Amino acid sequence: MLGGEGLRDEAKKCAVEEGRDGMADLFRSMAKRGRQSNLSFFAFTATPKHKTLAVFGRDGQAAHRYTMRQAIEEEFILDVLKHYTSYATYFKLLKACEDDPNVERKKAARALARFMKLHPHNIAQKTAVMVEHFQAVTRHKIGGRAKAMVVTGSRLEAVRYKQSFDRYIREKGYAIKSLVAFSGTVQDDKLAGVNYTEVGMNHGISEKELPEKFASQEYLVLLVAEKYQTGFDQPLLHTMFVDKRLAGIQAVQTLSRLNRRHPLKEDTFVLDFVNDREEIREAFKVYYEGAEMGEQVDPARMYAIKGELDASGIYLDEEIERFCAVYFKPKQRQSAMDHQTMNAALDPAVSRFKVRQKDNEEEAELWRGKVQAFLNLYGFLSQIIPYQDSDLERLYVFLRHLAAKLPRRKSGPAYQFDDEVRLDYYRLQKISEGSISLKDGEARRLDGPTEVGSGLVRPQPVPLSQLIDVVNERFGTDFNQADQLFFDQIVEAAMADDGLRQAAAVNPGDKFELVFKNLLETLFVERMDQNEEIFVRYMNDVPFQKIVTAWMASEAYRRLRSDTVAAGREMAPRSLPPRLRVIEPTVDERYVTCVPLVPLKAAAGAFGDPQAVPDEVLGWVAFATRHRLRPGMFVAQVVGKSMEPAIPDGAYCLFRSPVEGTRQGRTVLVQLRDITDPETSQRYTVKRYESEKATDGDSWRHTRITLKPANPAFDPIVLSGADDQQLQVIAEFIESLGAAN
Repeated sequence: MLGGEGLRDEAKKCAVEEGRDGMADLFRSMAKRGRQSNLSFFAFTATPKHKTLAVFGRDGQAAHRYTMRQAIEEEFILDVLKHYTSYATYFKLLKACEDDPNVERKKAARALARFMKLHPHNIAQKTAVMVEHFQAVTRHKIGGRAKAMVVTGSRLEAVRYKQSFDRYIREKGYAIKSLVAFSGTVQDDKLAGVNYTEVGMNHGISEKELPEKFASQEYLVLLVAEKYQTGFDQPLLHTMFVDKRLAGIQAVQTLSRLNRRHPLKEDTFVLDFVNDREEIREAFKVYYEGAEMGEQVDPARMYAIKGELDASGIYLDEEIERFCAVYFKPKQRQSAMDHQTMNAALDPAVSRFKVRQKDNEEEAELWRGKVQAFLNLYGFLSQIIPYQDSDLERLYVFLRHLAAKLPRRKSGPAYQFDDEVRLDYYRLQKISEGSISLKDGEARRLDGPTEVGSGLVRPQPVPLSQLIDVVNERFGTDFNQADQLFFDQIVEAAMADDGLRQAAAVNPGDKFELVFKNLLETLFVERMDQNEEIFVRYMNDVPFQKIVTAWMASEAYRRLRSDTVAAGREMAPRSLPPRLRVIEPTVDERYVTCVPLVPLKAAAGAFGDPQAVPDEVLGWVAFATRHRLRPGMFVAQVVGKSMEPAIPDGAYCLFRSPVEGTRQGRTVLVQLRDITDPETSQRYTVKRYESEKATDGDSWRHTRITLKPANPAFDPIVLSGADDQQLQVIAEFIESLGAAN
């Protein structure tokens, strides 16, 4: 028995002390969650999560590490990002039905995306690209024995690709045979009563036989849907075609199927139809040098959730007591009626939840989310912290069983737009190829869970036609010249307003945008007949409205403040690094091809809002970079030698605001409150951020924050007993763009 007699005796003692003589099993259950002196647990993994390091690590550190970088350098595995090609899909959908039904935005958007993913033309075009690449390149690798895997986004997509592959290969007469892997039975969305199984589509090859069959020379391509993406070991696998959204640990585990070595295997190849190269790089970077723990879970959050659940009135203390009195009853006293008794203790809470769900579905689903958050947090923290609170254990057991009895969440309407929507335009284009380097930049650390519950959001119905426009915008279509002229005319009209001109003269950009927004709606209404499509989207699509408002406000502000901008440009340095080019961007080019060049002092004061542009902008600069530009990024000159050699004195650097995830170990721009940087005598500095923390009851606090220079000739800036009032972390250093000539 786990823990032996000592654990049983201690459990009985605790039960007596709390006046629960008959519930020794409750305290045994609590004790068993924590570490046991007579048991050792070991975890072996290349992709640890935060929980892995917390439970199995030594103070959050692995006992031993053999990093991805070391394994690649020692040629134990291959670098799967060395040959990485990305494609983009550009398309336009049109409403084909006469009426314009109202639909739920999120569900309908998913249905439109599904319509596009499964469209025969999309499947056929991508099939041609994949098969032709395999025939021309892949099959000649590894001594003519190379194989490929196609990663699809769903089981139905895997079925459609299998059919398309076989049809295309047959038409071309290529000597390629494929297998498909998916679980269960897939129902055809076009033909009623037609179903597909893995065994049926593979002509009788069983699930157990599939890996062996794929290893033979008979089969060269494996199409998968949520199978063979982890733990699959096939050294002959050379190429991966990806048509599925991958992120984080799933991206690393999936693409790493290619890294196995073979005596004749010299390289690998990835062709990705979906994912952004920078996101793939960030996912791999976490594990390249060995994953590090980030922010710890705050136990106080668990108690806060418990307080909210207790106050909800869904369950009562006496119901928990009745349930646990039976659940933790000694085995010798258990009876056949115990199951019925426990259900009877749960049923009142289930009934109250049903009433809440009927009266306010969003509130009920938020409560369900908090239940799951409490179960996750206690299940994790009780393995790290030896809790002595039997009320937590009793609530955990009660809620675990209650959650299983609650009625399912209402799913709302389901959509299928085969007859309502048609594909009007389609283009598949290669957008990048080459290596994704992991040697530069800093890795994101593994933070503990932060979510504390979720609610059900019921979006307002929108016209199907409007939603199609939104999907087209997000998936690759752009405004035409007529649309751009419409926007320009509105900006010109806004600039003629005396009140707006005065607002631009006396307000920073963020305050100006608030004034501009009030006028903009009036200007749109006055011109609704000039471009009804954009007017409808602006009035009904909140994300679109925010983007358009920000762009147009920024453009109007720039023009109205032209004198200020011109004066600022006179302050700009006469020479810049060769890598930087000063340009005059259009509104839609900002943060796409260029970012603002600002004094470091101005950036320290302005970038608390990532959408803001500092008033003292010196211009907009374009440059070649592997990073995807976005709002919140800026270029500033860093003066001083304390960060050499990483940041040379006078170097122009790319920054990103805000800092995402943990700050620990990152190089950041910091605004200081009461002290100055000894090197520059300024209340801002660029340094490596390190912090030490201590627990304070159920929470934690900073005991020391160290702003560390890279140059050992300079002393660090140390803030003891640090709190959030002593400094503000403004932005994260991304890369040095070189110093001026």
